[in-house]
Amino acid sequence: MEYKVHDLSKIAGVSTRTLRYYDEIGILHPRGTTEAGYRLYGAAEIDRLQEILFYRELGVGLEEIRKILDSKDFDREKSLKGHLDALLKKQEELGILIQTVKKTISTLKGEKTMRDQEKFEGFKKEMLEENEAQYGTEIREKYGEEAVEASNKKFMSLSKEQFKEAEDVQNEFAKALKEALATGDPAGELAQEACELHKKWLSFFAKYSKEYHKGLADMYMADERFKAYYDKIADGACAFFHDAIMIYCQK
Repeated sequence: MEYKVHDLSKIAGVSTRTLRYYDEIGILHPRGTTEAGYRLYGAAEIDRLQEILFYRELGVGLEEIRKILDSKDFDREKSLKGHLDALLKKQEELGILIQTVKKTISTLKGEKTMRDQEKFEGFKKEMLEENEAQYGTEIREKYGEEAVEASNKKFMSLSKEQFKEAEDVQNEFAKALKEALATGDPAGELAQEACELHKKWLSFFAKYSKEYHKGLADMYMADERFKAYYDKIADGACAFFHDAIMIYCQK
């Protein structure tokens, strides 16, 4: 069965403007046009649109989606299984948040009491899932499944006070790193203070060692996502911080 833009817009829940834009940027072309010039979409285009919408729901950018779908190695069944796994994780995450809200409402009504740690379980789980989606593969390859799972377990066990303290240390670290960068000396007092704060922050989530710290520094430089994160603090912060950590870990 074939659909015109207006009809496909209705069944897919996207605007006609979106479909036309997808055609313009080359991510979803119609299979042809009518004599009157209306775009026509068939079964293959509908399947591709479904894939696009799945990936968009998972936060993937349009250019990245186009590369994935146009890859000669693209496997639709494998892709759908990947979507299912991601959505099930999100479902689990939302389930925890829903239970947290329900418990909070019951607590406000005086029907039950709620431990402070319970109030933050859903949010910590959400943060963990986001971090896993972004960096899970790289971290597991570098440190192994057992180390990552131990770190995740430690993170989930943080109390409200510990979680707040970790956030405060992270903010203090960012400020110290920015000030240290202005000195241009990775061996200087300010730079080494920033490394000490980073060590303190890491210790909230993992068993600290100098080898672990140096390994992270190398990964920050090797991965553009980590590099971009630190360079948001200030231009050149990642390379400077890498050098500072190497010096710090020699002590």
